[in-house]
Amino acid sequence: MDLKAHIRGIPDFPKPGILFYDISTLLRNGPAWQETVSRLADLVAPTAPTALAGIESRGFLLAAPVAAALGLGFIMIRKPRKLPGATVGLSYALEYGTDRIEMQADAVKPGDRVVLLDDLLATGGTMAAAIRLLREAGAEVPLSAALIELTFLQGRARLDAPFASLLAYDD
Repeated sequence: MDLKAHIRGIPDFPKPGILFYDISTLLRNGPAWQETVSRLADLVAPTAPTALAGIESRGFLLAAPVAAALGLGFIMIRKPRKLPGATVGLSYALEYGTDRIEMQADAVKPGDRVVLLDDLLATGGTMAAAIRLLREAGAEVPLSAALIELTFLQGRARLDAPFASLLAYDD
């Protein structure tokens, strides 16, 4: 099945000059969505993870069903002040400014093998920060992955973990 056929490009969103890859059309097509989850599970399984982590918010849409398909737990990596209880976080640099991500302090135990999933890899800043956060909490990150990689932005070069994607767009 050609999964790209179920993803639409929306020009000039969220601002002029950006082509947004909209996965909502994939999500609402049952067979295509099921195939996506199956392919991601096949990609992740050989790394023998103990849990999957997803980056807010579209990463949740991928990591949670893949974790369920593999019989694994799911860890949320979110923006600040969105998780209950004690959290650990990491601030990281953006092109202009900084951002921050957090997870619950007890989400990871030393030695856990956590695969990180997101919907799309662009410049790689958020995924690189999430890998670092997981490692600082004691996890191994045997793989980071995304449904879509925008290869022309070279985000994978910023990642300090193996990376794989199901789909690549070159422009």
